[in-house]
Amino acid sequence: MNDTTASPPSSGGSGPVERTQPPWLIIVSLASLFLLWPLTGLFGFDSGTPRALLIVGVTAAAWIGVVGFGAVPRPVLALTLTGIAYGLLGAIVSLFFGGRGGALWTIIPALAINALWGCLAGLLAAGLQRLRGVGRSRGLQRLRGVRR
Repeated sequence: MNDTTASPPSSGGSGPVERTQPPWLIIVSLASLFLLWPLTGLFGFDSGTPRALLIVGVTAAAWIGVVGFGAVPRPVLALTLTGIAYGLLGAIVSLFFGGRGGALWTIIPALAINALWGCLAGLLAAGLQRLRGVGRSRGLQRLRGVRR
């Protein structure tokens, strides 16, 4: 399966534009960090603010670190989709295993908040990539296994 397609140059472009599929394996893997919530509950951690801050901090650090140091292409899109997947996983886990029992309409605002959180993490990861000097084309080549 080919994950890139070349499209004709736009009117202001100087060459073909390379488009990639989002890195779904990374997105799903990072979204699975949602499972820290029920796992910490099973191990008896208090359900207060310290637990929430710890889980949010660990999750944010993992998202930004993996994408920022991993040279993932289109980090903002990747982490925005990760935020949405995180929220969907949370809704599914809550539906099947019980939860706070909120109204169904609250899923949409929750997904929007998770998408915003992912977008902000993506901006930080993109900044980290830029500080490291990882260009877009180099990140794509690394994902394909091409070495310079």
